[in-house]
Amino acid sequence: MSIAAASHGFLSPTGVEIAFLLVGLVTFGAALVTVTTRQLVHAALWLVVALGGLAVEYLLLTAEFIAWVQVLIYVGSVVVLLLFGLMLTKAPIGRSPDADSGNRWAALAVAVAAATALVWVVVDAFRTTWIDLDGAAAGSTKVTGESLFRNWVLPFEALSVLLLAALVGAIVLSRKAKAAAPAAARTPGAHDDRGAKEGAR
Repeated sequence: MSIAAASHGFLSPTGVEIAFLLVGLVTFGAALVTVTTRQLVHAALWLVVALGGLAVEYLLLTAEFIAWVQVLIYVGSVVVLLLFGLMLTKAPIGRSPDADSGNRWAALAVAVAAATALVWVVVDAFRTTWIDLDGAAAGSTKVTGESLFRNWVLPFEALSVLLLAALVGAIVLSRKAKAAAPAAARTPGAHDDRGAKEGAR
């Protein structure tokens, strides 16, 4: 245990720890609204708030490199990709009843189980680890980059392929919608209705 950990306990938190807790609560609230709202555009915008809150949490933990990567990749790429997908597929802008699957209790049970497992793993792995928030940064950009591109390069590349597939799928769906519109206009029923309207005139 470091000197920073021994100087104060849980009953005397520092300003950084209070800010970390407040930002965490805002991030949790934004994530909750993201998965409960029935408006797709609002969900994407609240996702920006949640991911931005995580970036602030990384900054408070003196992990500046991870914070900026969070902003550049997730806020600047993933959310923009979601918004482009919504625009290309002409998703409904307003309230959409189809956004609710009806399996909220099952989803809540899975979310609680996953959160419990994640918290247990993190607490068990870092039970005696303390971060000196008032000192220098614990991990440099060089160390983080080497760990990322040596040990986690395959998931990193798989994520980029997944994002590319999502963008291509959005473009394909938008082209199918455009091709279906002229086909519907050329149907015999449409001509009959047009002829009946002209005869009535």
